[in-house]
Amino acid sequence: MSHTPPPLEPRPIRLAKRALLVVFGPIYFLAIGFVPLLCAHRAGFRGWYWRRVKRACARLLSLLSIRVEISPEDKTTLAHDENSLIVINHRSHLDGFTLMEAIPDRKWFTFAAKKELCEAALLRTGFKGAGLVEIDRKSGKIAMDTLTSAVRAMPARRSVVLFPEGTRVTSEALGPFKAGAIVVARATGRSIRPILITGSDTLLPRGHILPKSGVISLKVLPPFHCDLSLSVEADLARLHALMSEAFERASCASQGSRKASRDL
Repeated sequence: MSHTPPPLEPRPIRLAKRALLVVFGPIYFLAIGFVPLLCAHRAGFRGWYWRRVKRACARLLSLLSIRVEISPEDKTTLAHDENSLIVINHRSHLDGFTLMEAIPDRKWFTFAAKKELCEAALLRTGFKGAGLVEIDRKSGKIAMDTLTSAVRAMPARRSVVLFPEGTRVTSEALGPFKAGAIVVARATGRSIRPILITGSDTLLPRGHILPKSGVISLKVLPPFHCDLSLSVEADLARLHALMSEAFERASCASQGSRKASRDL
């Protein structure tokens, strides 16, 4: 049975919400950014703050009239996901916000951030308080060793999110993958939980600043287990093929949903 998405909010409501974002958004998000400067050393801060950041991302998308679609079954799968790395394709600057909104609180996760971001005075305390993994990309070996050590130290229900394409991709297909996720998964014994995102590049294409309103879809795939009898390159090719095939199906479904929404 085909799924017809609910129509977007009327234009006056979308404009009113964006006006609220312009007026009150800077105050709200600056407050979120400064909280770690006051509370980062308190017991239980990391879990509390991470939930606040997730709520802030959800409010941002709501004020932009961007709806995130993920099935209840996929939400349940993520809520019970353990001992994994999360691997997701990268289409837009909206991808991180979408993940923060969609992944249930029960599933702990974090991102790997380049060292330069963690050195910024305004961001350093918040990033460290939230548990982001700091990566020095000047040396591939050091970056992999740092990431592997961080993953080994994580509890089973916590995962690091990796974008294997390494950058936002503008082509209709997935871009080539870097081997980092495979290397870390093989070294730590964790599985890989692939997630596909579609629609975010339509709402915020590369080179644009203001996102459109619309729908972003997430699809959770079954866990991918590395085969240690194969080379890293062969394992990487297996993962890329698996996600590419599923991405093509998800893209077709997403385009059909957007067309149905426009026709309502």
